[in-house]
Amino acid sequence: MIGNDKRKETREDISDDQLRDLINGSGDCVYEMDNHGNLTGFSSSLPKVLGYPADEILHKNIGTFMDARQSRKFHGAFNKVWITHRGFSNLIWETRDKAGNRKIIELSAYLVKNHEGKKLGFRGIARDVTERFKTIRELKEAQRKYEHEFEAKRKARRRTRNLFDFVPYPMVVFSLSGKVTYVNPAFTQVFGWRLEELIGRKIPYFPPGYEKEFSETLKRFKENADATIETKRMTKDGRILDVIIRGQLSSQNTDDHPGELFILRDVTEERRMERINETLFQISRALPGYPVLEDLLDYITDEVKRLLNTEGAVVGLLDEDLKWFSFLGAAYDDRSAQRQIKSVRWPAKKGVMGRVLRTGEPAMVADTRKDPDFSHELDATIGFQTDSLLVVPLEGGENIIGVLTAINKKTGAFDAKDQKLLTMIAGTVALSIENARFSKELTLAYEEVASLNRAKDRIINHLSHELKTPASILLGSLVILGKKLKALPEKKWEATYIRAKRNLDRILEIQYQVEDIMRDREYRSYTVLSIMVDQCMDELESLVAEKVGEGEIVEWLRKRLETEFGPRESKIEEIDLNHFVAERLVALEQDFAHRNVHINSHLEEDVRIYMPPDVLGKVIDGLIKNAVENTPDEGSVDLFVKSREDGALLVIRDFGVGIVLEDRKRIFEGFFSTQETMDYSSKHPFDFNAGGKGADLLRMKVFGERYGFQLNMTSTRCGFLEHLGTVCPGNIDRCEHCRSQDDCINSGGTSFTVLFPENRRAT
Repeated sequence: MIGNDKRKETREDISDDQLRDLINGSGDCVYEMDNHGNLTGFSSSLPKVLGYPADEILHKNIGTFMDARQSRKFHGAFNKVWITHRGFSNLIWETRDKAGNRKIIELSAYLVKNHEGKKLGFRGIARDVTERFKTIRELKEAQRKYEHEFEAKRKARRRTRNLFDFVPYPMVVFSLSGKVTYVNPAFTQVFGWRLEELIGRKIPYFPPGYEKEFSETLKRFKENADATIETKRMTKDGRILDVIIRGQLSSQNTDDHPGELFILRDVTEERRMERINETLFQISRALPGYPVLEDLLDYITDEVKRLLNTEGAVVGLLDEDLKWFSFLGAAYDDRSAQRQIKSVRWPAKKGVMGRVLRTGEPAMVADTRKDPDFSHELDATIGFQTDSLLVVPLEGGENIIGVLTAINKKTGAFDAKDQKLLTMIAGTVALSIENARFSKELTLAYEEVASLNRAKDRIINHLSHELKTPASILLGSLVILGKKLKALPEKKWEATYIRAKRNLDRILEIQYQVEDIMRDREYRSYTVLSIMVDQCMDELESLVAEKVGEGEIVEWLRKRLETEFGPRESKIEEIDLNHFVAERLVALEQDFAHRNVHINSHLEEDVRIYMPPDVLGKVIDGLIKNAVENTPDEGSVDLFVKSREDGALLVIRDFGVGIVLEDRKRIFEGFFSTQETMDYSSKHPFDFNAGGKGADLLRMKVFGERYGFQLNMTSTRCGFLEHLGTVCPGNIDRCEHCRSQDDCINSGGTSFTVLFPENRRAT
C-alpha cells in the first residue's frame, strides 16, 4: 500500500504482508486520510480511479480534487463521522481526472483509532461507478422514451373514450364474448356500477326472467345495426328500470378489439307517468259503468294495487257521525283478508288512519313496528301482516270523508312519487264517492237552482230598471233642496240631509253593482249583510236625534258603532302580517295571563297583506280570544302565518272541546252561541267557556264581505263528550278521560282559517 511507512508509525495492527496483497489486488480502492483530509495512504488502484499519478495524490488534501460545493458536502460528512464515530457508505463524489474526463466515485469511510482509543483519521473504500451511472442514465432515458410512447397511446385511447364519457345516456361496451370493456360515467350514475367493478365481467343487471335476452339482443343488433329494443334492466341497488337500448358493432373500446356498443336510455319515469295517466283516464271512464259505489271502489283499489305494486289497497269511508271507518272498497293479494276487511268497522280516531283524519296530511310508514300510532288489531282481525303503508286523505269539499291506503310495497319502499300519485287518485276517488252519494240530490238541486236563477235574473233586471229612475230623480231633488236649505240660519237639518243623501247614494251603488253583475263585470262587493249594518247605524242615529237632538250623544253612538263594526271608510294599508300578529299576541298576553294556555306561533317571514289595521286587529283579537276561551288549562293553541300562491293564510287552531255538527252550520249567523247563557254569564273574557253571544264572528263575517277576505271554520267535537250535556272540567289534569296532554289534543278542536287575497288593495 502506497504510503506504508507513515501508516506503520500510526497503526501497528496493519502490517501483515498478506493483508497488504489482498488490498492491493482488490477491485476497490482502499484509502487512508488524516483528520485534516490529507490522503496518507491508498491501494495501487486509486490513481487509476482518480486519473492521477500516485505521487500527485499522496499527502494531497482530498479537497484538491473537488469543487467548492462538493468540498462542503465532504467536510460535513467526515466531520459527522469524527463526532459521532459512525461511518458512512455510498457517498457520491463527482470529479474529473487529469485528462478532464468525468468520474463518478462512490466512497465509504469509518473512524480510525489506536489501541488507546485515540482518533487518528479515516479509512474507507473508493469505487469507480462511472459506468454504472452511465448504464442507469441510459436505462432512465429508455424508460422516459417508453413512458412517452405509452402516454401517447394512452392519450389516443383517452381521446376516443372522452367522446363516450360526455354522452349523457348510459353506455356500455362488451367484447364479442359478452365481457365488459368500458362503461361511461352516465352508466355509473344510473345503474350504480363502476368500471373497476365490471371490467372483464358480465353485468349482473338482468331482472329475473331476462337473463337469456342478452344473446338474443346481440343477434338482433348484428342483423340490424339500427335496431332499437325496449326492455327492463336492474340497478345495483335492485331497482327495475324501463330502458330503450340501441347498439352497434364497434372497434372503439378500451382493449382496441371489436365489441358491441350499447346506449341505454332510462324511460322509467316516462313509462310511469304514462301508466299513471292511463290509470286515471281508465278510472274516469269507468265511473259511469259502476253505479254501485262498492263495485267502483273495488275497481279503484285494484288499480291502485297494480299501479303501486303493493300487496293491498283499501278505501276507508267515514260514517255520518264521523266516528267509524267502513272499508267499502278493498283489493288484496290475499283474498281472505280482502273479504274479512269489508266486515270491519274501525274507530275513526285510531291508528295511522286516525292520524291522517286529525291532521289532514298524508302518512308514509316505512316500518309499522316503529310507528307509535300503528295498531296491529286490524291485522289480527283480518289475518294479515302490514309491514309498510301509505295513507292519504279523501277530501270532499272542505271536509275529509275517508282515507285511501296502499299496503306493503313489493319492491323498495314508498316514496314521495308514490304519495303524489296516490293523492292524485284520491282526488278522483273522493269525487267519485261524492258523485255516487249525491248524484240524485245534485240533479234535483241543479234544476231548482236553475229555475231560481232564471227568476232572479228577471227580478234583478226589473228592480234595476225600476230603481234607477226614481232614485236619480230623488237624488237630484235632494241636491236642489240642500242648496236652498243652506240659505237658512238653522243647521239642525244638516245631519238629516247627510243621512238621506248617503242612503240614496247607497241605493244607486247597489243598482250600479247589479248592472255590473248582469254584464259579468268586476265589481266591489258590499253584501246585504254589510248594507244592513250600515242601515241600522243610520237608523239608530236618526232615532237618537229625534229624541235628544243632534249633539255629543249622537257622535258617541256613531263612534261606538264604528268601534264594533268598523268605520264606513277605513284606510287600507300594506301590513306585514307576521309582525302584526306577533304584536297582537304580546298585547293580549296580559288579558289571558291567568290562564294556563300556551300559544304556539309559527310565523312565516315577510307575508304582506292589504287591510285596514284597526279591522285586522279586531279579527285577530277575536279569533285568539275565541281559541283561548275554548281551550282547557294545560292545553295549547297553534297559530300559523304563511304565504300561498293565492294570498296569505292565517290559521288559529285550538285543541278544545270542539263544536257539534248541527251548531257548525249556525256559528256565523250572529248572536248565536253554542253555550247556555248561565254557563258564561258570570265569567270574564278569556276564561274557559266564557264565550259571548256570537257578535265577534258576525263582525268578522261583515269585515270579510267588506274587505274581501275569506273566513272558514272546521271543528271536531271532543270524543269524550258523548252528548251536549257533558261539560269539560276546563283543566286537562282534572279530566277523568284524558291521561295525558296528547289525549286531549287528539280528542277534538276547532280551526279558523282566514285567507287574505293576494295584493288586494282598496279600490
